[in-house]
Amino acid sequence: MPFVAGLSAARAQDDVPTQLWDADAPLLSANQIPLLISVDFQVIKRWDKAADGYTFLHGVSLAWHDDKLYASFGHNQGSENTVSEEAHYRVSEDDGQTWGPLQKIDTGDEEDLAVSHGVFLSNQGTLWAFQGSYYGKMKDVHTRAYRLDPKTNQWQKLGVILEGGFWPMNQPVRMDDGNWIMSGFAAGPYSSDGVFPAAIAISHGDDFTKWDLNHIPVAESVKRMWGESAIFVDGKNVHNIARFGGSAVALLSVSNDFGRTWTPSTPSNLPMTTSKPAAGVLSNSQRYLVCTNAKDNGGKRNPLTIAVSKPGEDQFSRIYVIRRSLSSRRIGESGKNVSLSYPCAIEHEGKLYVGYSNNGGRGGNLNSAELAVIPIESLSVPSFPAK
Repeated sequence: MPFVAGLSAARAQDDVPTQLWDADAPLLSANQIPLLISVDFQVIKRWDKAADGYTFLHGVSLAWHDDKLYASFGHNQGSENTVSEEAHYRVSEDDGQTWGPLQKIDTGDEEDLAVSHGVFLSNQGTLWAFQGSYYGKMKDVHTRAYRLDPKTNQWQKLGVILEGGFWPMNQPVRMDDGNWIMSGFAAGPYSSDGVFPAAIAISHGDDFTKWDLNHIPVAESVKRMWGESAIFVDGKNVHNIARFGGSAVALLSVSNDFGRTWTPSTPSNLPMTTSKPAAGVLSNSQRYLVCTNAKDNGGKRNPLTIAVSKPGEDQFSRIYVIRRSLSSRRIGESGKNVSLSYPCAIEHEGKLYVGYSNNGGRGGNLNSAELAVIPIESLSVPSFPAK
């Protein structure tokens, strides 16, 4: 399958952009960030080992298709990143308020094969799924494609479409050149001192069985990285925001040619917990980033926040809290040590739907899958005086 190598040598270091946050905007600590009030919360899948035997749950993906909301995630009755991982999904016909039965995209029908969490894409009447997969315990990581048969409601297995360690982290975005771009990273057996770079895949138009893979280069200062990444796209310009490993800041890389070549992933001026981000461009031209972004918050995976820009700008200048660890809203799990992480986000009819994991304070990724629905109009950026 085609492979497009990442930029082999870093562009001049003084040309590498690192400004994700508008330096004139106040950057607040977690307890100072305003809480969004008009958010609707729902539970996609409650953690309930006693009832269903599943422990690990992670990597929620969302898609609107045929007026239904689909949600998928990785599920495991054993430990995370082991061969018993499965790709599951549920469907809601009432805007996420209730969910149908737990169903399977793939459980791995080859010896030693695991199929885990991935991303959806609804395009031209067809629902696609692209799932991170591996053998044994995170060996030979790759991506498999599936297509939902509308007549049988079964997933058609289309096989391996991307190798090179690629694990998709956010849904594909259509670019002005007619291709789609999908963000992820080059994964492998985890190492606390390894560099697993951000990566992107570029489709061959609307043929979602053929993709070019591009590993994004890494700045020399980055010695440790687990590069789960997200993107926002503006014409030929693409910003990649990746998880760091060495520090709780977002890594930034930029392409000016539809994702073909990139500046190195470099520490930015925006604090971000060491977890998977979700990003995109809203219909009003605001850029957004969902993760945990707060001043002096370190690697805490709470509160769950959304950073937004002014319309048309590439730097974020306002952060809102979607929900805090301890919540009084009575939907979903709440507690002092709750981790809220691995978000995905998709816009639909004036609202941003955010799926995320909630470990209920159990530690590890013994998660429930939850949903926050945010009116786009609540994400405005107020004016602020220059410093």
